[in-house]
Amino acid sequence: MKLLSRMLSASIPRTRPVVLTVLVLGALLALAIAACGDDEKTTNGGNASPSTTVKKVSGAINGDGSSTVFPITEAVAEEFKKVQPDVNVTVGISGTGGGFKKFCNGETDFSDASRPIKDEEKQACAAKAIEYVEFQIGFDGLSIITNPTNDFVDCLTTAELKAIWSPDSKVNNWKDVRAGFPDKALKLYGPGTDSGTFDYYTEVINGTAKSSRSDYTASEDDNVLVQGIEGDNGGLGYFGFAYYEENASKLKLLGVDSGTGCIKPARDTILDKTYKPLSRPLFVYVKKTALQRPEVKEFIRYFLTDGRPLIDEVGYVQSPEDVYQADLAKLP
Repeated sequence: MKLLSRMLSASIPRTRPVVLTVLVLGALLALAIAACGDDEKTTNGGNASPSTTVKKVSGAINGDGSSTVFPITEAVAEEFKKVQPDVNVTVGISGTGGGFKKFCNGETDFSDASRPIKDEEKQACAAKAIEYVEFQIGFDGLSIITNPTNDFVDCLTTAELKAIWSPDSKVNNWKDVRAGFPDKALKLYGPGTDSGTFDYYTEVINGTAKSSRSDYTASEDDNVLVQGIEGDNGGLGYFGFAYYEENASKLKLLGVDSGTGCIKPARDTILDKTYKPLSRPLFVYVKKTALQRPEVKEFIRYFLTDGRPLIDEVGYVQSPEDVYQADLAKLP
């Protein structure tokens, strides 16, 4: 506007007739409006760049899947809505396995997953002629959690975790976990069998995916597990790192010793995988046909660019830069 004022002041001699003045003013205003109308709207306060230029789109996108990935997708969808108000993104929480069932049945555009797609799920998608693209959107450190009143334990070994969670386990008291632990009932909380977290944990701790004792409180909703452990002073469970961070004042995070010392999940130990064996990548799978729709393509592009800081904000860890660049190259 200052530039426009200077243009007007310089272009209208004071001695000219009023009619001429009005005509010049109108012409200059028209030019200014046209120039402004040609500018692309951007997401970075007006500093246009190829990575932040917003292409306005509209439509509806629906997804489902992992409760671990859900906080990321929900946060990205909320921020995406601010720059694309005509796009509605809905996300469900059926667990990784439940999400893939819907995805491979053609019910959703994308599927959140806390593990890679399995061979049988690939076959189910192929049977429905559903092709997809895999995007690795970040990392998680699957976290071992107990009630904060349990001041006798700060770390468990992978052998102890296996003894607790194996299918034939008879461990129902803390004193059975390790000599010196108190005589205190042990109550377990964990993901349901449709959860990718359940698959991953049972594979790396028990040695076989889905091989686990069944006498524990199970839920696909990690918030239910948080509430259970918070209210049970003998409680022990596992879920994604973000749910611990969100409820850190109400829970106690344990370290895990896989043979090289006790390590707790944190952003650095998750990314460099020193927190082992419970560091894992997180994924979003998107139908190829859905990616041909402008609103879906722009949502995934936003996810992999402007949405990336939200991964850290909700409690997970961003992938390395080269991973995101490889993912962006997959967009049509």
